[in-house]
Amino acid sequence: MTKIAPPVKKNQTIEVTFEDITHEGDGVGKINGYPLFVPYGLPGESAKVKVIKVKKNFGFGRLIETTNESEHRVDPPCNVYYKCGGCQLQHMSYDMQLNMKRNQVYNSLRKIGHIENIPVQPTIGMNDPWRYRNKVQIPVGSKNGELITGFYRKRSHDIIDDMERCIITDEVNDRMVDEVREIANRLGIEAYDEQNHRGILRHIMVRSGHVTKQTMIVLITRTEKVPQLNALIGELTETYPHIKSIVQNINNDRTNVILGKKTKVLWGDEYIYDEIGDIKFAISAKSFYQVNPTQTKKLYDKALEYADLSGNETVIDAYCGIGTISLFLAQKAKKVYGVEIVPEAISDAKENAKLNQIENAEFFVGQAEKVMPWWQAQGLMPDVIVVDPPRKGCDEALLHAMVEMKPKRIVYVSCNPSTLARDLRVLEDGGYETKEVQPVDMFPQTTHVECVALIELK
Repeated sequence: MTKIAPPVKKNQTIEVTFEDITHEGDGVGKINGYPLFVPYGLPGESAKVKVIKVKKNFGFGRLIETTNESEHRVDPPCNVYYKCGGCQLQHMSYDMQLNMKRNQVYNSLRKIGHIENIPVQPTIGMNDPWRYRNKVQIPVGSKNGELITGFYRKRSHDIIDDMERCIITDEVNDRMVDEVREIANRLGIEAYDEQNHRGILRHIMVRSGHVTKQTMIVLITRTEKVPQLNALIGELTETYPHIKSIVQNINNDRTNVILGKKTKVLWGDEYIYDEIGDIKFAISAKSFYQVNPTQTKKLYDKALEYADLSGNETVIDAYCGIGTISLFLAQKAKKVYGVEIVPEAISDAKENAKLNQIENAEFFVGQAEKVMPWWQAQGLMPDVIVVDPPRKGCDEALLHAMVEMKPKRIVYVSCNPSTLARDLRVLEDGGYETKEVQPVDMFPQTTHVECVALIELK
């Protein structure tokens, strides 16, 4: 059989018209049916492209210049957008971003789940899709003897030292990173050197309460002993009254993982507090807490609407984390059972229930796929099950446990349309029907999309 060579060669410069966009935000152009994926290309545009990689069935290109621009192309407001890679869609109008995310969900359901004719609602966006992140963790390095902070360049561990601001991060957090760096620099605290595993300050993490405006600073260090630490703490706390907590996390491992195992409070409280709707949350250095509280409220309101609670229902919240959804559900349900594999998250969930004086929510440590069949054997029959799994989706055993329990409704909160589609297929084959899916833009300017699906027993 004759091998057909790709119609393009590496390093060739060609004219391409983009027909589509991938879920990673790359433009898709075709040359005699051969797809070429090009970052920053938008559908409908024509452009000069340099071919940089050729595979048997597809290739990759680099955008040289657009010869016919899309009306949806905008100038990215970030000064390091093309170096950084933290955001992928700043060159695209916000309307187009929301549309792209809806299409991504719709196409995943069709192609992966083979589920047709489901209403996928327009993506719920933000009025102001900037400055939304309530948590930032920034690497620290050094250049010409001075401390520098900035995100890594795409596919590298080189710090972008001319990064002025991160415009999807809360302004207070941005300013706090600058302050910690400048004070530490003045006091002679060394940056961590990844190559030689020397030095001290690895990362600066800042968390802030969207409603309460309380701030926590976490210094991630290689060593427990840090010279001039008291001077650093003194200067920060005297200048900024909104700082409620300064924490040290010690990570002595040669690793890309940011946080180490040991954490200690250096000044102030172990927690800062924030609110979503009328629920209050205690947030520690290691707590999982949604980074965009404005959109989290919209997501959870939709999950509550789909759960359709009257006050008499028993609800299971699998993958309950620190109890965020559970506590919303508990306001409307008779009883909520939350289960989560991370023990620290469950102790946070219990604290949060106490904080809000919610007594009809119970939390258990364990794998949902093992705990739920045991609950079923004890005679627990939920009316509604809510799942909010990690990116890899639900464990298959959990899906089968849900089908066995036969709740009237399942509400699936997803951060990955592909695994959502795969899991919906299993539930549909088990006698359920997907009624509606609502995408929510939790991470504007990036390709990530969250959504919530309503699934009912046929």
